Amino acid sequence: MQRRSFLKNASIGAVAGTAAVAAPVFAQDAPTLNWRLASSFGRSLDTLFGCSEMFAKYVSESTDGKFNIRIFPGGEIVPPLQVLDAVQKNTVEMGHSCGYYYFGKDPILCFDTAVPFGLNARQMNAWMYEADGMKLTREMYKPYNILNFPLGNTGVQMGGWFRKEIKTVDDLKGLKMRTAGFAGTVLARLGVVPQQIAGGDIYPALEKGTLDAVEWVGPADDEKLGFFKIAKHYYYPGWWEGGPQISLYVNQGEFEKLPKSYQVIIDSASRAAHTAMTARYDNANAAALRRLLAQGTQLHAFPRAVMDASWDAAIQVYDEFSAKDPKFKAVYDNYMGYRDTQVPWFRVAEASYDQFIGAAISRKK
Repeated sequence: MQRRSFLKNASIGAVAGTAAVAAPVFAQDAPTLNWRLASSFGRSLDTLFGCSEMFAKYVSESTDGKFNIRIFPGGEIVPPLQVLDAVQKNTVEMGHSCGYYYFGKDPILCFDTAVPFGLNARQMNAWMYEADGMKLTREMYKPYNILNFPLGNTGVQMGGWFRKEIKTVDDLKGLKMRTAGFAGTVLARLGVVPQQIAGGDIYPALEKGTLDAVEWVGPADDEKLGFFKIAKHYYYPGWWEGGPQISLYVNQGEFEKLPKSYQVIIDSASRAAHTAMTARYDNANAAALRRLLAQGTQLHAFPRAVMDASWDAAIQVYDEFSAKDPKFKAVYDNYMGYRDTQVPWFRVAEASYDQFIGAAISRKK
């Protein structure tokens, strides 16, 4: 199969949610490369960590084994929350991480993952690939010598596990909660004491009582991490992560050294693996939630008063950051402006359809 055909098939596969990545015929002088990728995630989180493995597999197969990428789980080569630094310094050529882990470096990086009351997964894909998202996020990472590619989206996440039931806004006061990015800043306005802890360290902190509540991803991963054994109250929705995107970081200088064909393969393989992650989570979460409920998990929607207070606090935080930083304001206005144009369509189509199906299934039972 010729390279042009491969690229066409890879693009089709990415759109369809599959990875029909065939191996093209390369010239004899195509370089053999062995790169390293540092992940922020452990092997036990097979969908998150597995996304980077899938990406590396596609790259290798698409280059007849000439371009190989070795994946290192979080903490094995660099700490989970220092992946950006490792790629920036070229300690590793690639990383798989989340922009909001680096809130302390620059809050603007959170828009590459998720912010409270932001875009859902499909809207995030549209913003990145069809609107201004890719251009704006690449401008964010330019000072770090990093070229970013979307590499996975979990879909809307859960609101987390709480030791006690949350009935009012006052019940949040004083809670020590694991969370990341802007979520911590907003929740702090409601009295929460936010803690940013890497995935592998959350369970021990919850078990020891260092944490009163945790949020991670959703049923499939939360079940693996065992949070339900300690905190029985499981809340939704995760209003701070409507469509959190995970990113592939590539050292800019190393990327520019690659042959054009390898650069295009990185883009195509990342798109295929990106789409596959959402499908895997959608497939796994429903069954995992049923198992959690069968084991005594108590499922709750956040009270409307808590949601309203969170919305108001988020708007206040965004206004403050926008007033201090024109660059932040420019991205915020673009991102939220895009959300506001998308939501009416989703309410007409997706939301109305889902609500009817849900009601019809309930009547059937």
